[in-house]
Amino acid sequence: MECLMPSHASVLVSDFRETNRRLRFWLDQLLASSTEPTSRTATPAQMTGLLAELMRAGERLRALPAGRDAALEPELAVYRQHVERLRDLLPTIHATLLEERARLEQERQRLASAAEWAERSRQTL
Repeated sequence: MECLMPSHASVLVSDFRETNRRLRFWLDQLLASSTEPTSRTATPAQMTGLLAELMRAGERLRALPAGRDAALEPELAVYRQHVERLRDLLPTIHATLLEERARLEQERQRLASAAEWAERSRQTL
């Protein structure tokens, strides 16, 4: 009966394999959604997906036993590569979001000015 139950180590390997698959998906989506490599706009869904995977992986990493199974090491190496890839993308994502925030603020100011003008015009009639 024991041979039918997967070991804790094989469950960890499987969990990290799935995490790596999902991280690869989200990172590929992020890279594919941008036409310019200097402008990476992350959608809320992409950021939510990436954050969810990182949180799940963090829980698993904190629970790792001291003596790890050798089969887990390749999955941890792939996970590390994904995290490094994301780390490299974050400054560009941040800069793009700051640009978008500045654009939205300018648009908000333009609309506020137009509303003020419309209100003044209505008062003079």
